[in-house]
Order: sequence, then C-alpha cells, then structure tokens
Amino acid sequence: MSGLIHSWVPGANDPAGAFPLNNLAFGVFSTGDGPRCAVAIGDKVLDLAALQAAGLLPDHGFDAPALDTFMGRGQPAWQAVREALTELLRAGAETAPVRAALHDRAGVRLHLPFTLAEFTDFYAGRQHAFNVGSLFRDPANALPPNWLHMPIGYNGRASTVVVSGTPIHRPAGQIKDPSDPMPRFGPCERLDFELELGAVVGTPSQMGVPVTVDEADEMIFGYVLLNDWSARDIQAWEYVPLGPFQGKAFATTISPWVVPRAALAPFRCGPPVREVPLLPHLRDTGPMFHDIDLAVTLAPPGGAPTEVCRTNSNALYYSAAQLLAHHSTSGCAMRTGDLLGSGTISGPEKGMFGSLLEITWGGRDPVALAGGATRRFLADGDTVTLKGEARGDGYRIGFGTCTGTILPAPKRP
Repeated sequence: MSGLIHSWVPGANDPAGAFPLNNLAFGVFSTGDGPRCAVAIGDKVLDLAALQAAGLLPDHGFDAPALDTFMGRGQPAWQAVREALTELLRAGAETAPVRAALHDRAGVRLHLPFTLAEFTDFYAGRQHAFNVGSLFRDPANALPPNWLHMPIGYNGRASTVVVSGTPIHRPAGQIKDPSDPMPRFGPCERLDFELELGAVVGTPSQMGVPVTVDEADEMIFGYVLLNDWSARDIQAWEYVPLGPFQGKAFATTISPWVVPRAALAPFRCGPPVREVPLLPHLRDTGPMFHDIDLAVTLAPPGGAPTEVCRTNSNALYYSAAQLLAHHSTSGCAMRTGDLLGSGTISGPEKGMFGSLLEITWGGRDPVALAGGATRRFLADGDTVTLKGEARGDGYRIGFGTCTGTILPAPKRP
C-alpha cells in the first residue's frame, strides 16, 4: 500500500484528516451562489467548475449542480481527472488559479452530490440477517433459504434520499402490536437507524443486457455512507407479503462526499468464506470487498454523543459489484445515479451491531448513553451520526459525516 501523497493545500497532509490527496472525494457545494461540483482536499473545497472554466480540466459538466455528466463518462474520464487533480494539488505545484478556486470547507453548503436515479436497498450483511432472523424466527432458521445463494433486496424511494444534515421527521403509519385486535394509525414508536455503505453507479447498462461481476465493478463510480432509517413497527405490520414499504420510504441519508473507487483500491480485501458455492454469475473474481472502519454515535437532545456501534465493511457477505451484477441479471437497466445500499453492516459482537434493533435486541436491552439517558429506539431530538474511514500508511480516506436529527411527526390536518 502506497503512503501519503503530499499536497500544498492546508490540512491535506494531516494523518488524521479525512481528505488527503489520496482521496479526492467528489461532491457539490455552494457559497451563496449556484451549486457546482467540487472535490474535498484537506480543510478546503476545490471548485471544479472554476478549474474547468480556466481550461485546467476538460468540460465534464462541473458547472452543473450534480456530478451526473462526469459520472456517466466512465473510467477513462474518472482516471484522467484524478491524475490531473493530483498533479495540480501535489506538493510544490501551487498556482494562483488553483489557489483561487479553494474555499474553506467549514464555510460552504453541501448538497446531494448526484441526481438520484433509483435507490435499491440490499440485505448483504450476514450477521445482520442472522440477528434479525433470530429475533423474528429462531437461530436455527434465521437465514431465509435463498440468502446464501443471492443478494436479497427491494426497490426503495429515490425521492426521499437526502444529504447529511437534513432533519428527519418521525414517520406515521399503521401499527399493530401482536396483542392488538386491530391496527391503529400513529407516529412510529420504534424508530431506528441502519449503518450501511452505498455504492453509486456511474456508467449505465442496457435494458435486457446483464453485466458480469467484473463489469459491474467497473461501473461503480464511488461510495457513500448511508443511513436507511427504519420504522420497525410500521414495517413489521406491512411487510408481508411484498416487503418493506412505508417503514422505509420516509428517509434515507447519505454522506455529501462520494469517495471514488480508485481511492479505495488500496483497501480492497477478499470475500468471506462461502458456506455454499455461488452460482457462476455471482462467483467471486477477486478482492472486491473493502477494509473500512465504520462507527455510529447517538446524541440525545442537548447531550454528548455516545458511540453505540463500531464495525467494518468487510463484514459484508456480498460485494457492491455482486449486488449490481445481480440487479442486472433479469435485464434490468442500471442508470447513472443509481444508489445501491449494502444493508445493515453488523459485526459478530454486540458492540459491532449496526442498528438499535440488534443492539437492544428488539428493545429488550436498552443502550446507555452519556449523561445517564437510555434508548431502546430513537427519541425526538436524537442525532445519529455515521462515520467511516479506511486507514493507510500515514493517511486516512474519509467520507465526511452522515448525520440526521429526528423531528416530531408532522401534525395531520
């Protein structure tokens, strides 16, 4: 694994920083004027539209309020821009036009980095699937019969995918406890987070033409942290027979920076031990998983955050490339801006569980927060923050935070 690539930009050489020159995460920002594309570097945001206007970068639509055009150009364009930015930002290469295109990251507004085409959420974490199956069935029958053979997923709502920092209203819906003779309508009482990694599709595929795992890997532009908020009580009543609907559709939060596939290449790792052989169209072809440390903190209103989960993305059973390849097997066309959620990432121990459903074991065992508060599920005013980083030799590849605060359910007219 290569070491830190030194840069002249302030903060970029901090070994504890999230955005060294090795990263070059892409996003969209504004400073009171129109949103445009950028990369995060050190403590700064680099305006790619300004570099494009100065002739320092090719025209990839960086003056647009989304990365869509650039994402759709594919691997050759991604690599060429990465190489050009590396040379412009490398130590000793400082120039006035590039310096003028830098903005303090703390002073800009960050937006959704790309136009959401579709959102598909998967169930690719084995420990999470085992935990949930144990809670609702029994450990001997925790995994559905199909789980070890293919990634399980459902089509979510792209319309409610929001950028980090967007407040989340508590959803309302039909709820029926086992002892209730009839369902009732009201605010969710078992609101939860889910720690996930999201894969962002760059180059599209054609309807009717499946892609291989290797082709799918090449189609992925980058990765974001993803919190697929869950209304457990609403979901429990509605999910038979067609799966999640309103219990998931109300909100999904992603981090504002898309960490490019190339930045995570040094942190690739191999697949887990396969308990049954995968069919040929899903078979592992190389190291397509990632060694990314992940954590979740929960802060009550006015209180300090408490870390409630620490795990690693290498706990996943299916890679993002396998999720994407499987999605295409029916001939489903994948589009630029498709977002694929990994599903909850949980490690083998309780402190590594990626949702409150698992941490509290269905609400039975409340989790203690700093200051003395406890939680079975999320309360109004709670703030949940997801963090992630891959650790290299003298540097880290970070995603920025993925944060949301729970607001009360809106009053019905």
